[in-house]
Amino acid sequence: MTPRVAVVGANGHGIWHRRVIAPLHAAGRLELVALVDVRPVEPDPDAPVPAGTGLFTDHREMLRATRPDVVVVCTPPHTHLPIARDVLVAGADLLLEKPPVLSTAEHEELSAALAGSGRVCQVGFQALGSAALTRLVAAVAEGRLGRVVSIGTVAAWQRTDGYYARAPWAGRRELDGRPVLDGVLANPLAHAWMQCLAVAEAIVGRPVSPTVVELERYRVRPIEVDDTAAMRVTCRSGPPIVAAVTLAGEDFVRGEVIVDGTAGRAVLEYPTDRLLLPGDDGPRSVPGRVGLLENLLEHRADGVPLIAPLARTAPFTTVLEVIQQAPEPTLLDGDLVTGSGTGPDRVVTVRGVNGNLRRAAEAGALLSELAVPWAVPPARFELVEKEEG
Repeated sequence: MTPRVAVVGANGHGIWHRRVIAPLHAAGRLELVALVDVRPVEPDPDAPVPAGTGLFTDHREMLRATRPDVVVVCTPPHTHLPIARDVLVAGADLLLEKPPVLSTAEHEELSAALAGSGRVCQVGFQALGSAALTRLVAAVAEGRLGRVVSIGTVAAWQRTDGYYARAPWAGRRELDGRPVLDGVLANPLAHAWMQCLAVAEAIVGRPVSPTVVELERYRVRPIEVDDTAAMRVTCRSGPPIVAAVTLAGEDFVRGEVIVDGTAGRAVLEYPTDRLLLPGDDGPRSVPGRVGLLENLLEHRADGVPLIAPLARTAPFTTVLEVIQQAPEPTLLDGDLVTGSGTGPDRVVTVRGVNGNLRRAAEAGALLSELAVPWAVPPARFELVEKEEG
């Protein structure tokens, strides 16, 4: 029977999901039965709304009217848990955008709801479906890098003033008394350090257990969250992980995962699936990504293991909760920053930030440890250890 699929949060990033769904619907692999959004559903030439697809403004009404088998939830992070609960009660499986939830308590609640319902949840870390990541993990297992001593990630993107005006929760730490946490580590560059967690997971053989998080957070606008950050995560087993990322970059660095071992270094440019391994002449494209929705459909049909089940994201959520508890980010202004453009198209960059972030990721160090003049001492959090696995 053809799975019936609905999308909750059909505008914004939801359009990307609709573009994934469109060819699957056309091929008869699924039936798109409903789109839900609080605003009118935006047309998209690459994802036309099929005839007979219901349009709704309330997900509960949609669940009652269409009874989907799979629901893609692409709404603001602070709305994920209540919508997910409703979906599970309705008897559907979930594809839940990242971050799945914003605290370990919510993570445990959703895990219990899944267990009680017998349904499954795939989390939208699409880069985990990369064949390049699989090859990197295999190279680590084969010993091509020797003993892995550190894992780091560097990325430098830009966001405009308009980006922070895109929604009431944009750039906010809380909204209406609820955490939303729309920062660089929690949202746009969450994939970067989730890839690092996946490499560490492969080394340890199970999801890692963070024990210490050291965090430096910065911002270049009057927002409540970070747009630049350096973070080091120490786990009970496995190498330390350093993330050095910004949305105020001078030049565009897509996102690299840097794995250092006693026998060499590997670099994965995770958005493009280009991989450099010890002994290679240069980075090589590794084609082949398994789409998370397709994987979920195959899981439903044949029991194929999920790529990004909720349980795999537990370490991510643990660290995300720490970020939520961290002090307010330090404002970088004056001669440290440069602005260009006007109105909603204005961008702000931090002088020298790209080089400093790369040094941090490659050295496994925080910016303050590299004597970066504007860096501040990190907030340090020691976590209660939980059993791994």
